Amino acid sequence: QVQLVESGGGSVQPGGSLRLSCVASGYSYTYSTYCMGWFRQAPEKEREGVATVATGDGRTYYADSVKDRFTISHDYAKNTIYLQMNSLRPEDTAMYYCAAVRAPISVCAQRRPRDYNYWGQGTQVTVSS
Repeated sequence: QVQLVESGGGSVQPGGSLRLSCVASGYSYTYSTYCMGWFRQAPEKEREGVATVATGDGRTYYADSVKDRFTISHDYAKNTIYLQMNSLRPEDTAMYYCAAVRAPISVCAQRRPRDYNYWGQGTQVTVSS
């Protein structure tokens, strides 16, 4: 059973930065490719895929709204993925979730929440002056 534990959320002013971390356990990269990523959900909005990474070759995929501001990375040795968020905006305010699924790269590229079957508990990010 894959388990995901997020950390690093908080409150920041517009233009500020935060780094989210997600420690994963309970799976092996040796024989499987996983899609891992960050998703977010603001009040009264649908959950959306922010950034994903394919563990097989490290390819990354981003929502247009965060390109050039957010960076997803994967530390294989620590079984951890990160989301570095720079130039934060009020519209980035949401609950951020880490998620994973054993799937081909095509799934990683689509960033659809419904494709993912392992989820963390979420960490709140608030951007406000």
